[in-house]
Amino acid sequence: MKPPSWPTGMPHNFGGLGEEFAGLERSRAVVLPVPYDFTTTYQSGARSGPQAILTASRHMELWDEEVGAPYRSGIHTLPELEPTAEGPAAMVARVEAATAWILERGKLPAILGGEHSITAGAVRAVAVRHPGVSVLQIDAHGDMRDSFLDSPHSHACVMRRVREIVPAVSVGIRSLSEEEAEYLDRHPVPMWSTRRFRALGRRWEPILAALTSEVFVTFDVDGLDPSIMPATGTPEPGGLDWYEAVDLLRAVAERSRIVGFDVVELAPLPGQVAPDFLAARLVYRLLGLALARDAAQAPVASGRLDR
Repeated sequence: MKPPSWPTGMPHNFGGLGEEFAGLERSRAVVLPVPYDFTTTYQSGARSGPQAILTASRHMELWDEEVGAPYRSGIHTLPELEPTAEGPAAMVARVEAATAWILERGKLPAILGGEHSITAGAVRAVAVRHPGVSVLQIDAHGDMRDSFLDSPHSHACVMRRVREIVPAVSVGIRSLSEEEAEYLDRHPVPMWSTRRFRALGRRWEPILAALTSEVFVTFDVDGLDPSIMPATGTPEPGGLDWYEAVDLLRAVAERSRIVGFDVVELAPLPGQVAPDFLAARLVYRLLGLALARDAAQAPVASGRLDR
């Protein structure tokens, strides 16, 4: 007997896209959810970040005031990358392999965390494909410890590991351990606190000049002020606001090519959906900025199945 037929809801992928815009072959970007938070400290919950972003994105308008309609370039969402209990080093390797798979197919990797430690794996893969790449880190924390809680692959060490692979620029930093401060005094890196960033008065040439022609963006949501992003494990006062963050990203995209990105450390709060929606919009904005060089965006109708 033929099963009954009735209307169904939106697919559970980024943007709630139908197959026309979500199929792997025709998509230029691939979203990789990584629900992992083994090394998080203070408040856990980042493992729920990827699903919260996906859920929010299904209710997001697909016309973006700054970048138009990125979904028309195709956005494929992979199944979640299963965490491993072997430890953070093994998980970093798993993220590296998954990111390499995306890059081998000529797609833009858009990674949803999960904790920040996963970035090291993504950067390893991107550096193979793009040997001259640099990293832009937006974050509240330096993440420059050599080891934390007996692991060199903790989320508190990720930028130390990244800087062993490629050059990196950090913006929004306002929390360092004494160990990190002493290390950075001996080994200075391009790093702007929120206060120093604002002192530039939107004259961001020093930041842009420190990046190369190809950039991987790692965006820890605690780089934003907790007034707009309370849903993170280690919030710090004095972060960037929405327009500071996205205007900087636009300036980077206008000067360099964004070859991949991650958005990490969203730890959803029950009953508070605004942070989830902000993170989804941030991912969509980054997709638009990264894809804009190759595809002219024009005002069009939504590609969702429910419209």
